[in-house]
Amino acid sequence: MADESNPTDASALEALQQQVASLQALVEQQSRREDVQRGAFDQLYAELKQYKEDFIFQAEKPLLLDLLLFYDSLIWFRGSLDSGEMSPKVVGESFQFLLDEFEELLYRRDVMPTEPIDEFDRERQKAVQVVYTDDVSLDWRISRVIKRGFTRGERVLRPEEVILHRYRAPQGSSND
Repeated sequence: MADESNPTDASALEALQQQVASLQALVEQQSRREDVQRGAFDQLYAELKQYKEDFIFQAEKPLLLDLLLFYDSLIWFRGSLDSGEMSPKVVGESFQFLLDEFEELLYRRDVMPTEPIDEFDRERQKAVQVVYTDDVSLDWRISRVIKRGFTRGERVLRPEEVILHRYRAPQGSSND
């Protein structure tokens, strides 16, 4: 029997081939779109990473430059000490200069030492030791500052560490 093709079968096959070709073109087009999107995403991610690194560097740079200037002052001070040319008075003055310079560095960052106060303040101070006293007028008063506290704006950066007086009635006394 001769191979006879049905014209309907041939047209159905041709239509099917066109649909497959159309689907293949859509898949390739979608693949190219995804490649473009992936490339754009990778580029945006790289730019964001670079921006973040540069932002952090730019934010830290003024502080780092101030620290480097302070480092230079410390090196100068050490060199002066090593040379032995400084009297004890000059050493003290030079050391005070270093402290003042460091405090100025903190001021430029809006970091201020807390103002000294006589009465204990839980918000700004931390009691690291208690000294008991039989003098009721000294209760909750600061005996001594161990470490100075610092604030930045209205926020406590480091609480002042203090030795605190606490009242304790003398033994043998009555509380009438």
